[in-house]
Amino acid sequence: MTGGGSVHEAVTDWVGRWAAPADRVLELGSRNINGSVRYLFAAAEYVGVDPVEGADVDIVGDGATIEVGHDSFDVVVCTEVLEHVNDTIAAGIITNAFAHLRPGGRFVMTCAGPGRHPHSAIDEQPIRPWEFYRNVDDVSLAVWLANAGFARWQIEPFGADMRCVAWKE
Repeated sequence: MTGGGSVHEAVTDWVGRWAAPADRVLELGSRNINGSVRYLFAAAEYVGVDPVEGADVDIVGDGATIEVGHDSFDVVVCTEVLEHVNDTIAAGIITNAFAHLRPGGRFVMTCAGPGRHPHSAIDEQPIRPWEFYRNVDDVSLAVWLANAGFARWQIEPFGADMRCVAWKE
């Protein structure tokens, strides 16, 4: 993500494109480090989950394993998270997103794609020695989506970003 203290415009544009309609929204990785997409869902019941307590976190928990109402959300959002977790956790987050969506619901995500400079999940500064980071490619993302149970998705590399919407049928 880039500076300025807010989620970069490409993220909000992408999530905003797929925001409506939504009565219930789950965000996996909701801690507000540099802005939030929560305002795009102002009329919805919004549940933010993150492993670290902080702004915009309603429930502290692991996005790959938390259970807050399977088959009960219209939209599951995950922005700028998958580059900070290993493949097993990334696949688990996407599988858990699928489990929480109602039939017809949408999984909307963004992450760092090939070419994005490494950045910390703590504060966007350089990576600390103990942090995990890797850019996500479209092939890995498609495998995770298919393995999670999604049958239909749209992946769009956008500059150094990777963005996707997938539907639960």
